[in-house]
Amino acid sequence: MEKPKAYGPFHLIFTFVGLAVCILLAYLLRHTGKRGNKAVLLSVGIFLAVTEIYKQLFYYYYIGDHTYQWWIFPFQLCSVPMYLCLIAPFLKEGKAQSAMYHFMTTFNLLGGLMAFIEPSGIVHEYWTLTLHAFLWHMVLIFVGFYLIASGRGARTLKDYRSSVFLFLALAAMAFIINLIFWIPSEGDIKMFYVGPAISPLAVFKEIATACGWYVNTPIYLVAVSLGAYLIFLPVYLWERRKEKALSKK
Repeated sequence: MEKPKAYGPFHLIFTFVGLAVCILLAYLLRHTGKRGNKAVLLSVGIFLAVTEIYKQLFYYYYIGDHTYQWWIFPFQLCSVPMYLCLIAPFLKEGKAQSAMYHFMTTFNLLGGLMAFIEPSGIVHEYWTLTLHAFLWHMVLIFVGFYLIASGRGARTLKDYRSSVFLFLALAAMAFIINLIFWIPSEGDIKMFYVGPAISPLAVFKEIATACGWYVNTPIYLVAVSLGAYLIFLPVYLWERRKEKALSKK
């Protein structure tokens, strides 16, 4: 296929219709109990896992001609919800489960929204890969909205901090993965864009090229954390407003 143009008809229609559907579904599922929440997240996790397997096989057999494409190793920031949605429902209520929910309503919601604001990473020369990327990131948006609407998302500064700690832990895991597979991938593995490969992201690529990945990485981690904070802020302010309203009664 010819790649859809940024802010062209396909991009805009999919974005606005998708957002409307996500908001509607999140609203309808806002009172979901424990069993219902487990069903929702498991359904999402299974969908993401099945489509990710298809993507991996497509790249391996068709695009890579039986050569693995290390840059699509499934441990990028926007890949994490596939694992969290399959793990979180089976955890007991507590800090670990809550941190996963908080992470998906901050960092992953940020990733989903940014993919549609700057869509160069989700448009491909193949229909199925383009649909996969668009659906994948819209699902991330749905999960974020759903967890917020159902009261499971990050609402306090403590909740936000827990999402940051999980993000840093995942970034450390990504860095270890990059080191382990550095030689087999011939330096083509860039999980979380934390090094040692040069980041392909705008601005951060220039920083990494000029100053080294070890300088760029902490700047990148702080920038992403600030972006997640901006996603968290409206919910936090809304919760504070509700608390003040209740205290006046």
